[in-house]
Amino acid sequence: MDLEIKEEIPVHEEFVLCGGVETQVLKCGPWDDLFNDQNVNRPKLLIFIIPGNPGFSSFYVPFAKALYSLTNRCFPVWTISHAGHALAPKDTKILTASEDANAQEIKDIYGLHGQIEHKLAFLRTHVPKEVKLMLIGHSIGSYIALQILKRAPELPVIHTFLLFPTIERMAESPNGRIATPFLCWFRYALYVTGYLLLKPCPEKIKSLIIRMGLQVMNLKTEFLQTNILQPFCLANAAYLGGQEMMQVVKRDDEIIKEHLSKLTFYYGATDRWCPIKYYEDIKKDFPEGDIRLCEKKIPHAFILHFSQEIADMVANWLKDNLFKI
Repeated sequence: MDLEIKEEIPVHEEFVLCGGVETQVLKCGPWDDLFNDQNVNRPKLLIFIIPGNPGFSSFYVPFAKALYSLTNRCFPVWTISHAGHALAPKDTKILTASEDANAQEIKDIYGLHGQIEHKLAFLRTHVPKEVKLMLIGHSIGSYIALQILKRAPELPVIHTFLLFPTIERMAESPNGRIATPFLCWFRYALYVTGYLLLKPCPEKIKSLIIRMGLQVMNLKTEFLQTNILQPFCLANAAYLGGQEMMQVVKRDDEIIKEHLSKLTFYYGATDRWCPIKYYEDIKKDFPEGDIRLCEKKIPHAFILHFSQEIADMVANWLKDNLFKI
């Protein structure tokens, strides 16, 4: 896709109160409010991206833009941050929904089950019931997407794409065996270290460090993600990660079996969070399912350098499901 085309695609950033917590939502396309936009051009479908952990929405902007363009700019593509993973800049207006469900606090909202309820609260209050949904979950976002199908059967989800899905045996995976001790046993040491090092650091210095890091990694983002170095956000990401290791153990075959016809799985051939054995096991248990293995050696964190490649594939799969609208 041409760079100029990417840059001219509108992306609207807003912070909404969801489950009692300020939440960053990045909206790709001209539609900011699906309830108040009553004209004939109101979309019939919303593509909703649920990120991995950490849930920094800004890293998904290139993927969202590419997907929006590849679907002929007909449907909004929204990405939501995880609760507690994004803080609104000073003097930013926090929007509230007309219904008060989003203002109600969710128990343990920064934990795994709280994050699921957080996404449900957003969908129930910010998306009209007549607007169809296509869910895209990445990493732990895939687990959350499956739980949405389970807990909210009333939502009009027509298809769900699970990218590099961490939906089982996370602590047993190669990366899980390394991460589990830090996230579950030494988490508080990480908290203290993070607060001591980062809390006194001026925001200008943090922004400079982030810009330099992005430049070294050859990454571009139009929404500077200062939350990467916010102790509060990092602590919440570590807390969620610890719960993932403890709770994402057994694959929920009941959900998969019930919704198999509207699920597409995409596993990485070199993924150390959900190794190829997990792909082979689920493929064996659900041979009739749309379960695919990456042939391009794209890494788990595809959003860093392979957004276009994944967007190309997802757009093609998505178009095969548009007849369901």
